[in-house]
Amino acid sequence: MTATGEDHVTARGGPWWWARRRSAVFDASLAVVSALECALEGIPFARDAGIPVAAGVVFGLLAGSVLLVRRRWPIAVVLVSIAITPAEMGFLMGIVGLYTLAACELPRRILASLAGMSLLGTLIVTFVKTRQDMSRGDLDIGDWFVPFAAITMSVGFTAPPVLLGLYVGARRRLMESLRERADSLERELQLLAERAEERAEWARNEERTRIAREMHDVVAHRVSLMVVHAAALQAVARKDPEKAVKNAALVGDMGRQALTELREMLGVLRSGGDVRRERAASVPLAAVGAAAAAAASRAVDDEGPCLAEIEELVGQSAAAGMVVDLSVEGDERSYAPEVEQTAFRVVQEALTNVHKHAAGAKTYVRLAHRRSEIAMQVENEPPPEEVASSARLPSGGNGLVGMKERVSALGGVFVSGPTDAGGFRVSAVIPAS
Repeated sequence: MTATGEDHVTARGGPWWWARRRSAVFDASLAVVSALECALEGIPFARDAGIPVAAGVVFGLLAGSVLLVRRRWPIAVVLVSIAITPAEMGFLMGIVGLYTLAACELPRRILASLAGMSLLGTLIVTFVKTRQDMSRGDLDIGDWFVPFAAITMSVGFTAPPVLLGLYVGARRRLMESLRERADSLERELQLLAERAEERAEWARNEERTRIAREMHDVVAHRVSLMVVHAAALQAVARKDPEKAVKNAALVGDMGRQALTELREMLGVLRSGGDVRRERAASVPLAAVGAAAAAAASRAVDDEGPCLAEIEELVGQSAAAGMVVDLSVEGDERSYAPEVEQTAFRVVQEALTNVHKHAAGAKTYVRLAHRRSEIAMQVENEPPPEEVASSARLPSGGNGLVGMKERVSALGGVFVSGPTDAGGFRVSAVIPAS
């Protein structure tokens, strides 16, 4: 955007009340011309009035130089021009003064009053002067010429400058209004750009959180089971080789599944990053969040888990040595993909936490299919005191937070905490629609 009028005035200010030096030079030139005109017209005025010619010239110079202040005091300029109209001087000052007065933002009643006074003064002076010329024999025309000349001269010296000033003033106000609208539009565009950048940053943060949550849910459960199986394998390797072989096969299967899921997610993120780099020069900032959301959605939606896989999930935990009981209430039916994925992830993360913090504890997994919602609960009893987990699984403290974020995003309710018996309970209710 180019600089507006206010900035332009500040950058190129003129002396005193002038906005620019060019305006000051122009007004000074007009004042000089007006003063010379009034000085010349003061010579016949002095002769007719019977005063010294020098006095008439000085009076004309002083009166004509008033045009210098036309921008600051246009009313004073018009009044002076009206005052010297009987002396038949100040025609340029009267024309320029009326133009300046009409172009200013003054009340229209002031303009009408002064224009009327100037019109009347010019009409009377012209009428008297023409009448005198005809009486002296300088003009040999009919009596009709006197009013015609008076009206023509008065209207000709008054109407054009007033109309031109009104037009220029209206055009100037229109340009100022357009500049203000351009400034307002520029500020709005800057504000929109800032808000778009904030939304894009928020979207990026949201997608980072979502990706971290997905990777945690996908990898943590299987890796936790791998660690549990590895610990069991170490314990039974010499006593029961057949069971050790079985546990080793389970560890290998789970490792391959975890690598496959991780590779799929990273592949989608990497391809999305390549597309963003190729289109970085043309994609708007606000589209970054949408692109990131689409990438993460593809990573989850392509082969996302569903409620039908919960039985297999529970079986994996049982194979790792957990005593787990699964019960399902209500008629099973299908839900929206995001609802089934969230329900699966809640149960998965809850079972992972049992492996980490309550190894050997009996666990109950309950699913309830209701009319307008699905409820799930994973509760474990206190772990046996004589059972000590040798897996020593680390915990980042993000599992419960991720579950709550998932459920809340769908408008559900998530509650977790210890039970009175010393165990731990995770409960969630998700709307079906």
